[in-house]
Amino acid sequence: MIAKNIRNAVENFDKTCDDVIQNCEPMIITRDNGANVVLISQTEYDNLCENLYLCQNEANYAHLLKSMAEAEAGRLTFLDPHKQL
Repeated sequence: MIAKNIRNAVENFDKTCDDVIQNCEPMIITRDNGANVVLISQTEYDNLCENLYLCQNEANYAHLLKSMAEAEAGRLTFLDPHKQL
């Protein structure tokens, strides 16, 4: 994770925001008092919220784990987007 001190982050705030968005990586903004903050793009934040929501339900979480295990084992199903289900 990238870190930048508060003075640099504020002086170059547009560039700071652009870096966070372009790198798809949160940035720690360090402060003299040690109470640091993290800057994250809205896309990353939305993804984090969706993942938290999906994992809160035990049935959803179990299904996701099963699906990931099947994908890692090579048991994939490819659908033809032009074929009706």
